[in-house]
Amino acid sequence: MATRSLWRTRAKLAVAATALCTGGAAATIATSDDPAAALKLCTAVPLRLLRDSATAASIVFDYQYSLWGLPEGSNERAKIKHEVHLRSARKLQELCFRNGGIYIKLGQHIGQLEYLIPQEYVLTMRESMLNKCPVSSYDQVCEVFKKELGETPDKVFDEFDPKPIASASLAQVHIARTHDGQKVAVKVQHTHMTDTAAADQATVEFLVNTLHRLFPSFDYRWLVAEIRESLPKELDFLIEAKNSVKCLENFRKLSPHIADYVYAPEVHWSLSTSKLLTMEFMDGAYVNDVITIQKLGIHPSDVARLVSQTFAEMMFKHGFVHCDPHAANLLVRPLPSGKRRIFGKKKPQLILLDHGLYKELDFSTRFSYASLWRALVFSDANGIKEHSVKLGAGEDLYVLFAGILTMRPWNRVIDPAVDHLVIKGTDSDRSELQMYASQYFPQISELLSRLPRVILLMLKTNDCLRAVNNSLLQGSSLETFLIIGRVSSEAVVEAKMTQMKSLFSQIDIWFEEFLFEARLLALQIAFWLLRVRNALT
Repeated sequence: MATRSLWRTRAKLAVAATALCTGGAAATIATSDDPAAALKLCTAVPLRLLRDSATAASIVFDYQYSLWGLPEGSNERAKIKHEVHLRSARKLQELCFRNGGIYIKLGQHIGQLEYLIPQEYVLTMRESMLNKCPVSSYDQVCEVFKKELGETPDKVFDEFDPKPIASASLAQVHIARTHDGQKVAVKVQHTHMTDTAAADQATVEFLVNTLHRLFPSFDYRWLVAEIRESLPKELDFLIEAKNSVKCLENFRKLSPHIADYVYAPEVHWSLSTSKLLTMEFMDGAYVNDVITIQKLGIHPSDVARLVSQTFAEMMFKHGFVHCDPHAANLLVRPLPSGKRRIFGKKKPQLILLDHGLYKELDFSTRFSYASLWRALVFSDANGIKEHSVKLGAGEDLYVLFAGILTMRPWNRVIDPAVDHLVIKGTDSDRSELQMYASQYFPQISELLSRLPRVILLMLKTNDCLRAVNNSLLQGSSLETFLIIGRVSSEAVVEAKMTQMKSLFSQIDIWFEEFLFEARLLALQIAFWLLRVRNALT
């Protein structure tokens, strides 16, 4: 029965793909301002739909067939399930690489979902999707240069390495040297992106809508709306350049205490266009390369603290957030000033790359989000509910929302223990979280459809930061949550002070802040006592 249902679903997808190809193709081409581009779109969409449908059907059939009759909890089922996970992850990886574009970005996101999906998927995607994406040929790179700057790279630059040092879903990066001797990194958009972006958007939209009709609990239509809004911005590198400038300005104006510790490459505006971006070349270690970070004389825990502080300031104080902080977009180097810690370790500087995907949080959203995180850190059940509801989770799903944000079950979220939000990274932790994700999948889908899209991007950012912290610390750290607690509290107080005019109201806020600072100090003392105890045992 399950097999017949599977093949009926596959047939529906195939028929729909064929109809999409034949039914509207002629009209689309005939009425298009660019018939050649329309023809590419009408041929690319059905091909992608067929690939997607075949891969999805193959994966579903593999699970159904391979696990048929194996009792839950048995060693044999666990062994076979691991093998199916691995095969399916490789099929998904192959699909992402064959389709490219948006699919690679989706693969990158899967690689960050450390505790929500099987490790076979996470590791497969993480090993291949961050900086080993398909590469455009040098001839294609020259084509982009001629269209954008009117010359080939060897004329625009004194030196230009035709072999890219990295390739991502939308572009690849080459090392070059300007005529005045400056070493630069040149980001060149893949030539096929203009065509495939439209095709990817169309196929993803069709598949998500179709899957929702077939399986109502699978409701990721918000993803289509997000792609429709964010992709054109990510394809315009001048927007990315402006984002990087605004990001640093925010740190200088709103977070001057850490402004020296956060950096973005300087843009060479005269050598940049919407499809070419020339930037200062940066030397540094990837944020998840613990061995190289240590060789630079930097302690990984210092990097973890800086990453947490940087993104907490963005989310809670700036309201202008880099939403793609995966490991390939974060570099670490010693602070150029040469400052060191008390025990001789060099202080780190965080270099932010790829500023294409930013989100702005309006005052109300930023205030509610900061208040929610403050409540989470301090195990304030009433505050968690109040601010989750304000952000759209509703009174029925606020518990689930808290769990997704922290990756902790509700009994741990409201536990008054000092380390109640810390994830140890053990197999039991991972199994528990994956069990919850599987058990509450329909509710998770419903929650994601309710939340504002900007909060969905914050969830993605949290996933990326959680993966970075896990690579640096082999789990999360209490210090991370102390930083989040402090910055979110400061943001809440600052927001309230801007709205309160009377002196008495301001005194109330100062007293509230004093109480939170006292609680933070108590948590900090408890943290150090735990460290001392662990060191002595």
